[in-house]
Amino acid sequence: MSVTALGAMLIGAAQEAAVVILLFAIGELLETVAARRARAGIEALISLVPRDALRERSNILERVPVNTLEIGDVVVVRPGDRIPSDGRVMDGVAEVNEAPVTGESVPVVKETGAVVFAGSISTNGELRISVTSMAADNTISRIVHLVEEAQESKAPMARLIDRFSRRYTPAAMVVALLVVIVPPLVFHADWATWLYRGLATLLIACPCALVISTPAAIASGLASGARRGLLVKGGAALETLGKIKTVAFDKTGTLTRGSPRVTDIVPVEGTRDDVLAKAAAVERKASHPLGRAIVEAASGRGLELPASFGAALTKPGESVTARLKGGFVSVGSPFYAKKQTVLDAHIAQQLEALERQGKTVVVVLSGKRVEGLIALRDEPRRDAAEAIATLQRMGVGTIMLTGDNQRTADAIGATLGVQVRAELLPDAKLAEIEAIRKKGLVAMIGDGINDAPALAAASVGVAMGGGADVALETADAALLHNRVMGVADLIALSKSTLANIWQNIGLALGLKAIFLCTTLLGVTSLWMAILADTGATILVTANALRLLRVRHDRPFQRASRGRNEALQSDTR
Repeated sequence: MSVTALGAMLIGAAQEAAVVILLFAIGELLETVAARRARAGIEALISLVPRDALRERSNILERVPVNTLEIGDVVVVRPGDRIPSDGRVMDGVAEVNEAPVTGESVPVVKETGAVVFAGSISTNGELRISVTSMAADNTISRIVHLVEEAQESKAPMARLIDRFSRRYTPAAMVVALLVVIVPPLVFHADWATWLYRGLATLLIACPCALVISTPAAIASGLASGARRGLLVKGGAALETLGKIKTVAFDKTGTLTRGSPRVTDIVPVEGTRDDVLAKAAAVERKASHPLGRAIVEAASGRGLELPASFGAALTKPGESVTARLKGGFVSVGSPFYAKKQTVLDAHIAQQLEALERQGKTVVVVLSGKRVEGLIALRDEPRRDAAEAIATLQRMGVGTIMLTGDNQRTADAIGATLGVQVRAELLPDAKLAEIEAIRKKGLVAMIGDGINDAPALAAASVGVAMGGGADVALETADAALLHNRVMGVADLIALSKSTLANIWQNIGLALGLKAIFLCTTLLGVTSLWMAILADTGATILVTANALRLLRVRHDRPFQRASRGRNEALQSDTR
């Protein structure tokens, strides 16, 4: 720009030199304004956290600045208030709108023990919350920090464009010089005319639009994802996601909810509610996941539990026995039941049928009489099957890697329509990922400590938002809304971003090619040349900003349709 302006003044085109500088300044200003919009979605997150909070101490409420809250402080959040810090609910029930943080479109019911995020809104209830993180370390602060870091790191394509530009600019200067000297020297053309056209060529060749084409799209893609709970930790990961050939899922806590639930109650004596109430009375103080699931199922049905007398007797791996009003009742494994009594052939068949479905079955006994069977299973997430189907429609292969037994894994795999590799220790999972990676790019989705090696080894590691901290730290991306459908959304976002990058490159190079031809033919003036360069930069930036819209492409929209129903079902 400087060379062109000086050259224009030397040949007496001072007015055009001024127009060149003016249009360039306007273009830079518009480019800055457009780039700020890409950051606006992230910066807006900071304003979601309220400036003050209602802290409770010694039964006295006082309003204090949020940055003075310490871990362990208790804050009160009233209906309509924003939650001031990450924490855990101590008392109260409310539906909380987590859309600003996780992208969830449906409010989530929060009650005692539930985790809440800073910036979420209590829509219809009052909550007492114990603060679990300082203001500088809450979820929103970490998201902002990670996305800012990600936007600063360059994607492979951005680095390629930078390397190209370093060679392109000197080459453009040489070409412009050749345009100036070759026609007059070889064809005896007018020096002034071709000096003017050489200066215009220099403006046309300016690589501003080309250089910004990739980083503008990457920054918009990262910001767009973060707004919807899809946190990607760098441009390289975002670019790679769109090229993934296979997605490998962990089972427990990823494709499944991570905790067993009662799926079947088979009464032998009495009703289903009778069997469940007796089992829950025995397990009411249990710490074992199966026992807790039985108690939760009884509570969910609003059953009144029989009174128990004395402490329950636990035989690890076999049974829990308690004395109820009608006598001793045991909740035990089929192995334990077979030691106590002879199972009727019909009961044995039902037990075997439930186990073939990958369910864990416990037998409820009154003394030595079988009262009934209760089957439990870590059920798939509501959106897991739709997510697998969406990925397959997008041409992405899916496989489940789990340390669980083959029978249970096969049952879950058949339900979801996914290939299965079972009974894998962490090092075996790692070996499977490395084997898959030899055939093409692979993404690993997990949530536990045992998934960390596989997450690190995959082309892209994606952690579930509710998983272990080590998994979140190791992974290249995280699904803050804790939904399997987020994997399809991530890949769709990446494909949209890659398509946007190629559109930008096409716009930048296409406009330059057109105006280069018109310049050499003498049609383009200096001010038209700078307008073309500035216009290309603005078009490229505006095109990148389209990624900030919620909808991207058809794969993403298809993934979203099944998600809302899943969110509503899980919330209920």
